[in-house]
Amino acid sequence: MKTAVISGGNGGLGRALAKVLEAKGWHCVLMDIDIAGLEASDSRSPVKVDLTDGHALNEAATRIIAARPSIDMVIYNAGVTQIGAFADSDTASHRRVFEINYFAAVEMARAFLRPIRESGGTHLAISSVAGFAPLHNRTVYAASKHALQGFFSSLRSEEAPYGVRCVIVAPSFVATNIGNAGRSEDGVVRPGSAPDGVDYMPPEIAAEMIIRGAERNREFIPVGRVARLSSWLLRASPKLFQRAMRRNISGDSQGGS
Repeated sequence: MKTAVISGGNGGLGRALAKVLEAKGWHCVLMDIDIAGLEASDSRSPVKVDLTDGHALNEAATRIIAARPSIDMVIYNAGVTQIGAFADSDTASHRRVFEINYFAAVEMARAFLRPIRESGGTHLAISSVAGFAPLHNRTVYAASKHALQGFFSSLRSEEAPYGVRCVIVAPSFVATNIGNAGRSEDGVVRPGSAPDGVDYMPPEIAAEMIIRGAERNREFIPVGRVARLSSWLLRASPKLFQRAMRRNISGDSQGGS
């Protein structure tokens, strides 16, 4: 039985990804800071861990590697966003988003690097449209996802000689926490909860598209109509993309240049 390790495993997309993989005969290890509601079974192992605690992350990874015959896929799904203008943010909140979205993923990749090499497995990073394009009122989120995408696209060439794949997934708006933002004072919120999203898709649909794309050996998977259109429009005309993004996300009907 192949094993997938999924960070943010108790979130809507994490659970949906696990459900798709389990239906295909995989065992899923769901890592999250809160595993309430996750039940262990023959196909599922919940692991409680704060991914921003390097020592705790390494201990959890060591236990997982020892318990499973192989680690065949690591899905870097944990993340938060911050909604608001850069002028209203501070350095502490900027670093907090990076610690969760970028540095935790990097250290998780480091922890599972050897077993993924041994299995010839896959690193699957959940980025975002904001990982390749600008997004209004999401400066730190976009920056963290650009960093995540840059890391895994560069790691791809280093790990290719070991038969390892690095897949980058760029969903548009996935409805995982609508009405349940859990907003903090610094504007950091749970993913999938933004009220200004466009064309939300259910996590179950997104998960199916992600796993199907990975099975087809795609290196970059835009998920959803907004992601596919954004990818095309940004390449065709960055100025037009900026105008459309501001109009749809910020409600700026005047557009601008």
